[in-house]
Amino acid sequence: MTTVKNNNEQLLNDEEALKVLNQILAMYPDAKGELNWDTVFHLVCAVAISAQTTDKMVNRVTPKLFSDYPTPAAMAKADIKDLEADISKIGLFRSKAKHLKEMAQMLVENFGGEVPKDKKLLMTLPGVGEKTANVVLAEAYGVPAIAVDTHVARISKKFKIVPENAKPHEIEKRLEEILPKEQWIKTHHAMIFFGRYTMPARAKDPNPYNYLK
Repeated sequence: MTTVKNNNEQLLNDEEALKVLNQILAMYPDAKGELNWDTVFHLVCAVAISAQTTDKMVNRVTPKLFSDYPTPAAMAKADIKDLEADISKIGLFRSKAKHLKEMAQMLVENFGGEVPKDKKLLMTLPGVGEKTANVVLAEAYGVPAIAVDTHVARISKKFKIVPENAKPHEIEKRLEEILPKEQWIKTHHAMIFFGRYTMPARAKDPNPYNYLK
């Protein structure tokens, strides 16, 4: 087996890494995002408040949030206390509510109430980092992108696709190098499902290959 070294770690080469990723994709060929949303604006909201909480919990609070604030203009005018109340069941709800209001205001003032399709522009929105921008591009606009959440990062490190100290942006770029562009979205979802349902963080077997079918 050919390996490359990085920071004293033996990492998989491109061919080996692609084989692992293809096995994961084969296990979950129909994987897709599990956040509920109806408009691109609401997708941005859902992803932005999903940090450090579960998709299930986000889906519990978004029906009321979406009903109360159907558009960026409505949310831009929101009383911050009302926004906080809508999402109070999730962690960091105060800072997330602040970001939601500021994000909605920026959409209204700078983008005519429309969510931009450009990654750099998306990342100018309060509360929208690279992961959120990539999710929006992939889910709403079908633009090939890989969003590195905790599952994608953990799996990439467990299988030695990236070094243990790799940062999310570095993981994203490494996966983009390995995978054909047309597989970015599907493989990203498959990795999340694999990490969520097959090899969770609490998994006891230290050998990740034992979780591959």
